[in-house]
Amino acid sequence: MSKYKTVIWPKVILFGDSITQFSFQANGWGSEIANRLARKCDVVNRGLSGYNSRWAKIVLPRLINSQSSADNNIAAVTVFFGANDCALEDKNPQQHISLQEYSENLKEISKLLASAGVSADKVIFITPPPIHEPAWEKECILKGGTLNRLNSVAGQYAQACVQAAGQCGTDVLDLWTLMQRDGQDYTLYLSDGLHLSEKGNQFVTEHLWALLERRVVDLPLILPYWGDVDRKSPESSLLCDQ
Repeated sequence: MSKYKTVIWPKVILFGDSITQFSFQANGWGSEIANRLARKCDVVNRGLSGYNSRWAKIVLPRLINSQSSADNNIAAVTVFFGANDCALEDKNPQQHISLQEYSENLKEISKLLASAGVSADKVIFITPPPIHEPAWEKECILKGGTLNRLNSVAGQYAQACVQAAGQCGTDVLDLWTLMQRDGQDYTLYLSDGLHLSEKGNQFVTEHLWALLERRVVDLPLILPYWGDVDRKSPESSLLCDQ
């Protein structure tokens, strides 16, 4: 066994549905955040495509728990659910979660994170983005269905997310409101009416970074800058505890 202490990177965990899972694709918001935090923090993608807040609440203790030593160094967690919860019950009962339960699930997720040592000040809730119904209806028809989400309903879930964040003491990124502010063309932010386009990923990156930066700004560069390594005795630089 090595006599030297293992270097442990702090972690930012991205917990959400497909919009999170896909965030590590080229130019995705998750990969951009990871790039900004290279050598300072590991960005861990825990996006679960198709999941709603009920299923998220059930699996969360399997993903983050106080028993794991690796989970004791978490700088931030994003919680990004709602795009599936807001599916219309009569069109998509498999994913639909009532507005009241969605709110309660978010609060329970916050409690579960707290019990795992992740305090509310490290948590950022993210609301579902707006839905462009004509584009999403085409996707639904291609899959043999009918339009199963409405932008107005997504807005109700976004509002519930904002309210839950206030009650839990977490930050919140209200994408539904921000993307439609001042009557801007929010459809540019969506690739298929529901998921993010390249512009949408850029939008999330910039707004999320504004909330995330203060949580990670003081994290040091892990392991010495190459120019600071002692050329004659690199061990003295590279094997010392930071």
